[in-house]
Amino acid sequence: MIIASNVAQSRVTALRVSECLVPSTSLHNPIASYLLSNTPREPVGKAIFTFSESSAYDDRPEERYHFPHTYLAQAKQAEGDWVLYYEPRRTEGPSSAGGRQAYFAAAQVIRIVPDALRPGHHYAYVRYYTEFDNPVPFRDGQHYYESMLRKPDGSSNRGAFGRSVRLIPEDEFQEILRIGFNRELDTWELTDRIAEPAPESVPRRVVEQLVSRTFRDAAFRRQVRRAYGNRCAVSGLRLLNGGGRPEVQAAHIRPVEEDGPDVVRNGLALTGTVHWLFDRGLVSVDENYNILVSPQGVPYDLGRLIPAERKLILPLLPEQRPHEAYMQWHRKNRFKR
Repeated sequence: MIIASNVAQSRVTALRVSECLVPSTSLHNPIASYLLSNTPREPVGKAIFTFSESSAYDDRPEERYHFPHTYLAQAKQAEGDWVLYYEPRRTEGPSSAGGRQAYFAAAQVIRIVPDALRPGHHYAYVRYYTEFDNPVPFRDGQHYYESMLRKPDGSSNRGAFGRSVRLIPEDEFQEILRIGFNRELDTWELTDRIAEPAPESVPRRVVEQLVSRTFRDAAFRRQVRRAYGNRCAVSGLRLLNGGGRPEVQAAHIRPVEEDGPDVVRNGLALTGTVHWLFDRGLVSVDENYNILVSPQGVPYDLGRLIPAERKLILPLLPEQRPHEAYMQWHRKNRFKR
């Protein structure tokens, strides 16, 4: 029998704190800027953070993880090191069973600070958050990727699953990371790879590649395209060149240079022309996914790319849809009203 923990139960039920009252990565928040720019402490050990979108905690996994004091000792050991995110089976209460039971992302913990508004709770702030190409199930047959989740008799360890923050050995961490980014190349990618010059050095370990802008850009582009089915979220166009390469681009809603994370919900699949309009604030998106057109005007020929109903095309999975925090940033800082 497969057993997984309920995040809301294992982290003790808590009320979500309003995002406007907690530290964020906003440039207008000096506390967050200090936390995210300061050099992390020397790493001690890698860990697992159990996370669910329906959790009552003030989580935004690409930026912060919220947890009770119960797990402070384990989380502290991962400060300066890397963590894997795990989604449990029970995501919406003790009777739910719709979670993926899989590891789905990795990030580096840079600082752990107390929650100033909720005594007995803490925030782990992260950077380099990167989602896997392939979520990794917690086990493959009788092989458990986290050995502590398997009892000597081969059954699942209910107690271990109940720990929302737990340490993981280096070799098990590396195996999950490798499988998470192991994927079959598309035909057009194989063609491109054959044409590429031979590498000058041996490829680095995946955890070392996660800090590379090139690696992160490629992962972001892949995952946004896949979430939108290679279709422009505004125009609905799905263009492939002769070799099958998708022409749609992956646009950051909140740009990287403005502390925007490389996650699907901070991205939109857009044609090159619509991407240009979006970056210049001539189009944006409201909280109900309606397409906004700047009153300053869009050139007539380009305006024909925007459908009459002005409704954004969304990914099938709710957790991949644009997050309101990033859309709000774009409306406030880019959109020309």
